[in-house]
Amino acid sequence: MLRKTRITLATVMFIGITLLFLDFTGTLHSWLGWMAKIQFWPAFYALNIGVVIGIIALTLVFGRIYCSVICPLGILQDIISKGRSKMKRNRFSYSPEKKILRYAMLIVFIASALAGINIIVSLLAPYSSYGRMAASLLLPVWQWGNNLLAMAAEHYDSYAFYSTEVWMRSTVTVGIAVATLLIIIVLAARGGRTYCNTICPVGTILSLFARHSYMKVHFNSDKCVNCGLCARNCKAACIDFKNHEIDYSRCVTCGDCIDKCKHDALTFGHKAAQKTKAAGTAGQPDTNKKSKEKETVDTSRRSFLLASAMATTAAATASAQAKLDGGLAEIEDKEAPKRETPLSPPGSLSAQHMAQHCTSCQLCISACPNGVLRPSTNLSTLMQPTMSYERGYCRPECTRCSDLCPTGAITKIGKDLKSSIQIGHAVWIRKNCLPVSEGVDCGNCARHCPTGAITMVPLNPEDDPDDKNTLKIPAVNTAVCIGCGACENLCPVRPLSAIYVEGHEVHREI
Repeated sequence: MLRKTRITLATVMFIGITLLFLDFTGTLHSWLGWMAKIQFWPAFYALNIGVVIGIIALTLVFGRIYCSVICPLGILQDIISKGRSKMKRNRFSYSPEKKILRYAMLIVFIASALAGINIIVSLLAPYSSYGRMAASLLLPVWQWGNNLLAMAAEHYDSYAFYSTEVWMRSTVTVGIAVATLLIIIVLAARGGRTYCNTICPVGTILSLFARHSYMKVHFNSDKCVNCGLCARNCKAACIDFKNHEIDYSRCVTCGDCIDKCKHDALTFGHKAAQKTKAAGTAGQPDTNKKSKEKETVDTSRRSFLLASAMATTAAATASAQAKLDGGLAEIEDKEAPKRETPLSPPGSLSAQHMAQHCTSCQLCISACPNGVLRPSTNLSTLMQPTMSYERGYCRPECTRCSDLCPTGAITKIGKDLKSSIQIGHAVWIRKNCLPVSEGVDCGNCARHCPTGAITMVPLNPEDDPDDKNTLKIPAVNTAVCIGCGACENLCPVRPLSAIYVEGHEVHREI
């Protein structure tokens, strides 16, 4: 019952979090966004004390349930390990805790977080690692599959699916995601939960509480025949069956050992209750049918209560086509300008706030419907979201990234506030502008500016501004411009726009 409950809840969480990264339409974000916000390290960064205390309390009661039910990277390791176990059964064995490596990684992690070296934090945080793999590796495959369905639907004059652009946003991020996945596959295939119990800082933090958990897996020495089947199926390598001991700091309460034991020598519960039960049944023969039935009922009740608690806690903490111009000429792709100050999303408050709070999970990047967010390639902010407007602009009515961010790096803002946050200002490049370079009328930037920050003025001051034949150039009112990038994105000049947005270190409200 314990194992079945764990698998059911883990399946729901894993599918839900994965869909959260794959849902490029934004349909599921309002329903599943809570799954990202109950992850331990994002909740800690967001100062979501309720979630942090809830996870610690859950660990103090049931052990490291978090690692096997809520953490997507932990569940991924179980999936890989299970696949390997089908090819090679009973492959695990007990090994002592590797304390030096384990706590050295935790010290490096905490020191990096305190020093603001977020690249190390991002590489080690389990939720962020899984997010990058889902966003960089699985999302493109998901989009290609969607496009195949869209092509098939179009053949039958159906619009049930629509094609979307598949965009590999960063070679560096994809490389890191591939390397992370390979490490996870190797460690999980060979040693099950090796990554969780040697490298993962969240697992080490929770292990400090799991040692003292109220409910644990216990040996019944009278029934154990030292067959070793429990240890050979323990993916955490924490069962010393010869001495009838379990390292609870590494046990993830998966229930596999209980399921494999053929002699009912392993039970899950409180130690005092186990002793009382053993004392009450002392002197009774094992052939007592009523006693065995009562024990089965008690075990089922404990499993049912555990299932209810786990479910309640989880719920409460709750193919590129060529772009053609009239079919005659290919349109040249835009290139990103060199910005002296990078752009950070509205709600991030400042570049410093973003750098200090972002764990590079890239949920906001995968969810951005306008193609504005992409992973940074700057070493100091590597893999964190930055903005550029070659593929779209930051629409004033869109707040999806702030709605989803689980760490508070992008604070939640409303649509009314979004339109008044100034993340940068537009800068005009005279030599690139069509009225100057080609002598033709344009004004595209002014027509599409949502705040009216751009007005068209005569190229030559002495010309009549009311004359329709007068060439005009844009003039930017930086006090009104919010840096949305509509002008940069919709400027017809390529590859570099005649107007671009320069970022602000600290955002302002206008």
